[in-house]
Amino acid sequence: MSGAEPAGVRVTDHGVLLRPDAARVVARFFLPGREIVGPGGSRAGPVLERILALDERDVVETVRSIEERFAHRHRDLRETFRRHASLVMSRVDPSIELSDSRLLFLGASFTHEYAIEGAALCNPSIVAHPVPDDAGGVRFLLSVRAIGEGHFSTIGFRSGRLAPDGTVTVDEPGPFPQSGASTPGTHHRSVLHAKLVEFGDDADNCAFVLDALPEHFDDDELDERLTRLAADTATRRNTGRTIATLRGLARSSYELAFPPTTSVSERVLWPQSALESQGMEDARFVRVTEDDGQACYYGTYTAFDGVHISQQLIRTADFTSFSMSPVAGDAAIGKGLALFPRKVGGRYAALSRSDRETNAVAFSDDLRWWRDATVVQQPTRAWELLQLGNCGSPIETERGWLVLTHGVGPMRTYAIGALLLDLERPERVLGASARPFLRPAPTDRDGYVPNVVYTCGALAVGDTLLVPYGIADQRIAIATVALGELLDSLTPLG
Repeated sequence: MSGAEPAGVRVTDHGVLLRPDAARVVARFFLPGREIVGPGGSRAGPVLERILALDERDVVETVRSIEERFAHRHRDLRETFRRHASLVMSRVDPSIELSDSRLLFLGASFTHEYAIEGAALCNPSIVAHPVPDDAGGVRFLLSVRAIGEGHFSTIGFRSGRLAPDGTVTVDEPGPFPQSGASTPGTHHRSVLHAKLVEFGDDADNCAFVLDALPEHFDDDELDERLTRLAADTATRRNTGRTIATLRGLARSSYELAFPPTTSVSERVLWPQSALESQGMEDARFVRVTEDDGQACYYGTYTAFDGVHISQQLIRTADFTSFSMSPVAGDAAIGKGLALFPRKVGGRYAALSRSDRETNAVAFSDDLRWWRDATVVQQPTRAWELLQLGNCGSPIETERGWLVLTHGVGPMRTYAIGALLLDLERPERVLGASARPFLRPAPTDRDGYVPNVVYTCGALAVGDTLLVPYGIADQRIAIATVALGELLDSLTPLG
């Protein structure tokens, strides 16, 4: 259990400790020569030649052995092999007839297991479960950052329950993690305009493509405009760059769907676009109520391509199907965008840390274009002097918006404090923690990244604040805090 500071706040440890499990693996398509770590070219051709040259008896015996060793680790492994084989069949002479065993062998040769939690499990956020508890408690969902080989991050989930007696439990995860099926999504013209400005692309080319499209459009509509741009070689330059950039950005809008027979803990959000090709990090989920009273869940996360970071938005109603799309604007640069659970003053609001060291508030008309942000908190105290940031979406209380914050101090030690913002004017700060209420304890300092406690969101249930948090960027614990005590502990500023 990490240690509480003497901030007048009782922090209760519930004995929950989620550790990374290297046995949680997904079966992914594997292209020899293009591994996750290190550059290289495809070796598919020579591998296929060797597969086709094998003796049939060796093929049958190897497939039997593969199924004996791996079938119990995956749901419908044969179907996975067939799907992966279909991705390379264009390299096989169509006159060659493959036996079923050789087809499965081919698919297995282009498959590998990836341990999604091979290195770490950290940085959770929490929301109330879409399905209520029938026994008087509160069910919840955790999003988790799972880190595997090559520091590659995916987004996973866990379910749990806060019982009426205050006991916190987390369910055992399902046995067969899987990464879901993706399809193209809907594109937002204003977002693509803003992203192209960020990338410094040719303004005239961008206007030619986007200004003729509706605010929301699909791949077919975009392709028609890009074809016209490509044909205009007489009056335009740099068309190839614009086309490549727009196609890459378009792939950042996609849908992910999972079979309803899977449990939520088996659903893994796996990167699908170039912007997030090296990982999806630090999701911050929140239940948002729209103007018509309908509610859904939104999440923001950091997309990493190996060099650059950007923000993406997730929308889901049931945690079975998900819509992903990019966000843009100066306030969405960097990490740490966290949405408010409702509109403020008729507009969507979010916490931002676009300058990498202060907490700020930004507004948007559509959740996707975040222009300027107003700084509301700067690092001034010893435990936060290096930088500040939010720890997830604000929580609405009668006294104001409660924002959990992280501060980074000497020895790059992360600790968690709080901030209170005005309900109608969240740019106005009402109070702040003089000291953190949670910091790394001596027994919990060591791990993947030492001296860190960090959360991407908390959940208020009456006067109880559920705070899941990562320890040393390696494992996850859950604490509860009395909400009233935490609010009382804040130093008034308004």
